Amino acid sequence: MTDRPDSSQTPNPSKTLQDRNGNPNSASQASSGDSFSTSTEQANIVIPPPQIPSQRKPLYLQEVDSSNPWLLLATVAVMGIGLWSNVAWIGFSGALVALFLSLRVILPSLQGWISRYLTPNERRTVFGFIVFLLAVASLIKYFGFYRIISNWLNNFKYDEFGSWAEWVGALGQIMIAILAVYVAWEQYVISKDLTIQQNRITQQQTIDAYFQGISDLALDEEGLLEDWPQERAIAEGRTAALMSSVDATGKAKILRFLSQSKLLTPIARDRYLGRPILDGSGGYAEDRSQGIRVINLGVMLALADLAGQDLRWTDLSEANMVRANLSYCDLVKANLSRTILYEANLRGADLKGARLFYGSVETASPRSRNAPANYQTGAHTGTVIENADLTGVQNLSEEQRYYCCAWGGEKTRSTIPGGCEGIPNQLGR
Repeated sequence: MTDRPDSSQTPNPSKTLQDRNGNPNSASQASSGDSFSTSTEQANIVIPPPQIPSQRKPLYLQEVDSSNPWLLLATVAVMGIGLWSNVAWIGFSGALVALFLSLRVILPSLQGWISRYLTPNERRTVFGFIVFLLAVASLIKYFGFYRIISNWLNNFKYDEFGSWAEWVGALGQIMIAILAVYVAWEQYVISKDLTIQQNRITQQQTIDAYFQGISDLALDEEGLLEDWPQERAIAEGRTAALMSSVDATGKAKILRFLSQSKLLTPIARDRYLGRPILDGSGGYAEDRSQGIRVINLGVMLALADLAGQDLRWTDLSEANMVRANLSYCDLVKANLSRTILYEANLRGADLKGARLFYGSVETASPRSRNAPANYQTGAHTGTVIENADLTGVQNLSEEQRYYCCAWGGEKTRSTIPGGCEGIPNQLGR
């Protein structure tokens, strides 16, 4: 058994340092805590690597730089000499050397490009795809596909190829014609869209000009607020002309403007001066029986197409809307008293709060050509709803349903949601 060396016999590094430097205080400094700095100084000493004498390789062992353009040009020159002199072995040797040198230039660059732009998974995928193509080509050979193609080429009648070429040319001309038709159609669609957009802009400018003209007429000192029949006739004429030249959206805008401006409401007027009478609440007093409208719609909306438009709170009373299309319109709080909706289409319209008559539903009746309207009892103040289509009408109140069932006739009654059971048919037909 080997004896463990005694720690007392272990050489003291402090003492060794003292003996080496000849400094008697170095031992005490090493033992007091400066050993850390001493070791640090020793660690910072850089030992240079041993110098190995360079040995130059012999010329026959040095690697030739294949990327040297002069070397590549020399191989090309050798190939050219072989081709020019018609010496096969010179040209063939030059071609082999040129192929080898060019591959040594191309392959590293190709490898670097693949490593830079393709991930390992993508490289494996490309390699697998190449192997797949090679495998498919080999299997096709074993199935005799190449032999079939070879036999077909040997038996091919090249004199008939001209007719096939003519058919292919005709087919190409047909495809070009189809492409031209497609391009022309796309141009037509684009032109149509631009025309529609331009028409919308022009229509909005026309409506804005109409609004400005009516506003100037209304705000004139002797205009709207005075009883001048000629100015009212001009306003009605401009409105009628504009109504016939705008689409459904434009018509709805005009109706909302005229209704909110109280130009469609019969206003109570002074019989001597023609001035409107105030109602004491900051507005003009309405007079349904004797009032005068600034603009009377008359037959402007007959056969009008207003499908899907916003006509909330509009005053359409006494308007002739025979066979008008009001399907899916928003008629919330609209005034339809004495409006002629004969054979009108109200399919899916919202009639929440719409006024169809004045007075009580028991005494209300549609308008009449001969009898005056009684706005207390409701007689002859109602809407002419005969032969109208009310299929799918929304928010129809019980009073509205009763009135439509009583005065709509058999055709209207058959389309009213909820039916008309128990409600008498006042028209009898």
